[in-house]
Amino acid sequence: MAFWTTGAVGLVIAYLLGSTPTGYLAGKLLKGIDIREHGSKATGATNVLRTLGKWPALVVLVADVLKGVGAIIVARSFCPWLYAELSPTPPTAFDLQIWVPWAVCLAGIAVLFGHSRSIWLNFTGGKSAATGLGVLLAMSWPVGFGTATVFGIVLAIARIVSLSSLLAALTAIVLVCGFAQPLPYRLLVIGGGIYVIVRHRANIHRLVVGTEPRIGRSGPDAKAEAQV
Repeated sequence: MAFWTTGAVGLVIAYLLGSTPTGYLAGKLLKGIDIREHGSKATGATNVLRTLGKWPALVVLVADVLKGVGAIIVARSFCPWLYAELSPTPPTAFDLQIWVPWAVCLAGIAVLFGHSRSIWLNFTGGKSAATGLGVLLAMSWPVGFGTATVFGIVLAIARIVSLSSLLAALTAIVLVCGFAQPLPYRLLVIGGGIYVIVRHRANIHRLVVGTEPRIGRSGPDAKAEAQV
């Protein structure tokens, strides 16, 4: 009973963290607007950049990354503590060694799903790239750092957020399989990476036909810019 209760609490917390609509809140607090009615109608940092400016976009980006970090902290720290408190017999170190990676995996899935399907926005949201980066950094910093590096390099060269996010997702999958990582971590990154890629399917089409806009580009086509 303690196991299932703890798992359910962890999933709910992670989902609610992911569901926090940072881009939407930025639009309401700074300009009193619904950002979903402006620009690309996205709630991610890219549309915040186009609609509200650089600093609000940076704040939203950092906040979305921290949502992923927070979900992993909950899975690694709060959930084991709650499990020990609720369990009639304290879990052994071996039990936690087996259980915690799976808790991290489920929390990562929940926070990604929460970001893209926010309960506060009628189950709509972003594409989970920034939140996914936060999950990676908290789960395995070498994988997260490598993924962030690829994202930054591609963005600096191509200036296309969606392309950077797609290549970063693929990089994360390669790195997590290359480094020594627990099976639940690998499953999370592979599943999460595929989820991020699928969420970018419209961007992939625009990349193929050459109509995906770049950062700094103005004009009607900019409305198609991807979410982060």
